[in-house]
Amino acid sequence: MTAQNGKDLLIKLDLTGDGQFETIAGLRATRINFNAETVDVTSLESQGGWRELLAGAGVKSAGISGAGVFKDAGTDERARQIFFDGETPNFQVIIPAFGIVQGPFQVTAIEYAGSHNGEASYELSLASAGVLTFTAL
Repeated sequence: MTAQNGKDLLIKLDLTGDGQFETIAGLRATRINFNAETVDVTSLESQGGWRELLAGAGVKSAGISGAGVFKDAGTDERARQIFFDGETPNFQVIIPAFGIVQGPFQVTAIEYAGSHNGEASYELSLASAGVLTFTAL
């Protein structure tokens, strides 16, 4: 994979539930992480005392975070509504030259900040809330 432009990592939200995704406006920095818990099945009979893991077991999860400035009232308002209503709508994450991750996420944190002589900014954190799909680009 060659170097990619960081601004091409996009977080998109299905605003209305109709399958049409819009980029969450104003984001300047985005990040996604994937995790898979392990299930240790090591026993006294494990060869050489080496740890053994149960293939395909454990909880899989993904987290998304982003930070930026307010630019689009629609997506900012929708993100707040999702948080306060505890909804888990579909999001898309576009990872350049890699693929698209799509599925339900819950907004787990919204942080707002601002300084006297600067713009108002926010940070957003999301946690996967169901099955995610991956489509290679």
